[in-house]
Amino acid sequence: MVKTPPQHRTIPLLENGDNLTRYEFERRYNAMPNLKKAELIEGIVYIMAAALRFRSHGQPHGWILTWLGTYEAATLGVALGVEPTVRLDLDNVPQPDAILLIDKEAGGQTQLSDDDYIEGAPELVVEIAASSVAIDLHGKKQAYRRNGVKEYIVWQVLDQKLTWFYLEEGEYLELASDSNGIVRSRVFPGLWLAVVELLAGNMQLVLNVLQTGLQSPEHAVFVQKLAS
Repeated sequence: MVKTPPQHRTIPLLENGDNLTRYEFERRYNAMPNLKKAELIEGIVYIMAAALRFRSHGQPHGWILTWLGTYEAATLGVALGVEPTVRLDLDNVPQPDAILLIDKEAGGQTQLSDDDYIEGAPELVVEIAASSVAIDLHGKKQAYRRNGVKEYIVWQVLDQKLTWFYLEEGEYLELASDSNGIVRSRVFPGLWLAVVELLAGNMQLVLNVLQTGLQSPEHAVFVQKLAS
């Protein structure tokens, strides 16, 4: 008698619009090594396009990373991440364009899993969006708010608008600029942003303003606090 070989169960492909748990999402995602970026937002799968336009995403993304990377270099105890997978909860596994977090050892609210993923809510998340209809201002914003992301920046590139939210009593409020047009983080002292200059691509002035923040007394106190 010839025995029929056992049927091997294949892992289904990850598809846009799938309604999955975090565990099933990660199982399917891990089985597709050629898939560059996919997110689980409020239980729904969103697969990102592989091709990204330069002026509407690639260049603004680079400017944000330059700004945040400069802050990280001057602030021992914080860490910058670029498109990391973040396990927020059972229904949300986003890959933000950038995150800035406080190290767990310095009192931060995230931790790294045994398989090297971020678990919990980073203190600051940045998303580069095309316009106000993007998921970044709807499903993602809701998920970040509910899970305790303390500050959330959304840059609507086509609308030439950047909004910086901060979490207060469970709600996101817009962080206003000062009389000089500078927005100052409430969570990361010294993280100052000249929004108008960033939107115009004047990175030299953006970094000059940041350097002023890095030389402020509040940044010095923050660095000491992180080290203690």
